[in-house]
Amino acid sequence: MAISVVMPALEMAQETGKLLAWRKKEGERVSKGEPLLEIETDKAVVEVEAPGDGILAGITADVGAVIPVGVTIAWLVAAGEKPPAKTASTAPSARASSGADHATAAAATQVTELSAASTPQISPKARRLAKEFGVDITRLRGSGPEGTITTEDVQKFADAKGAAAPAGSAAISQVARLMAERTTQSWTTVPHFFLVRDVDCSVLVETQKRLAAEVEKQSGAKLTITDLLIGVTARVLAKHPRMNASWSGDGVRSNPEINISVAMAVKDGVVGAVVHKADRLKLGEIAARRRDLTERARAGRLHPADISGGTFTISNLGMYKVDAFTAIIAAPQAAILAVGSIADRVVALEGRPVVRPMMTMTLSSDHRVVDGARAGEFLSELAEALREPGKWIE
Repeated sequence: MAISVVMPALEMAQETGKLLAWRKKEGERVSKGEPLLEIETDKAVVEVEAPGDGILAGITADVGAVIPVGVTIAWLVAAGEKPPAKTASTAPSARASSGADHATAAAATQVTELSAASTPQISPKARRLAKEFGVDITRLRGSGPEGTITTEDVQKFADAKGAAAPAGSAAISQVARLMAERTTQSWTTVPHFFLVRDVDCSVLVETQKRLAAEVEKQSGAKLTITDLLIGVTARVLAKHPRMNASWSGDGVRSNPEINISVAMAVKDGVVGAVVHKADRLKLGEIAARRRDLTERARAGRLHPADISGGTFTISNLGMYKVDAFTAIIAAPQAAILAVGSIADRVVALEGRPVVRPMMTMTLSSDHRVVDGARAGEFLSELAEALREPGKWIE
């Protein structure tokens, strides 16, 4: 039986995905789990694996096409089997031309004169973008499910008509633009509150230096402060499950796993790469996983599973010599931990001034999920754990 290859939904509120490359050619045999195609979402460029074994056939989407989530773009068939007859009609707007003139013409075909009295279906993000570009939505034909107008429809129409960018803004990539929308939505809809704590990192730094050679021998990865943060934070979260919960439309949802999302800088934005079940991993496993995610994120080769399922985020800007900062929650997660640099400071110890390597942590929390007391208890225990990390991770 033929297996459909569809544009996957890798994140909440995702409407479309941009096809960047086919890793296999039509007619080639594919094994389940092999990289099959690359797509771009508002979070990252990711590799999509083949959903089964078979021969790639019935491709309906060309490189560069923007495709609604759930649309079939190809099939995996058995030898001698033909893809379903309706393949070509499942994604009428998925084929894309490579030339500039053809691209403009393709975009223009989405423009249609609709009755002024009609009210087309349009996603909230697309409506906001249409307002920014001054696009008349009644002149658009939606490529989304049931004809819904997507952000890509608005962008293509604006490009075809030479619409000017919003006043005072520079041209940015789709990844950067959609990331800006996502953070704006979180900041304006999630009731943030913030707690700050300074930590003496004397033992943390010593632990990183002491275990570096052993971890590198075991896993081949260099042990970093971020790795220690991931390991300790995950174990402390196990004692504070509410901090690892998420907000849904019906209320607080508990998460059965502790999956630490690590904010990583990539071209045109930031991606949250996830270390799954971090509370169960050894330091060497965490270091190897974090290094692998970092390398593939920078190369644009993340897989869908690499950016999904995060339950708590750590954003470390210490390597940029940032003393302290406040981060925006990656909804629907309940919290994000912002970590500054470790630097020598003069602090009081038993009434005497001493120099210690100090680090400032800022915890941003969703007040719908946790209150100040719960967040404070978690941050306090995390700070104490980082003062003696060996008790938690060795």
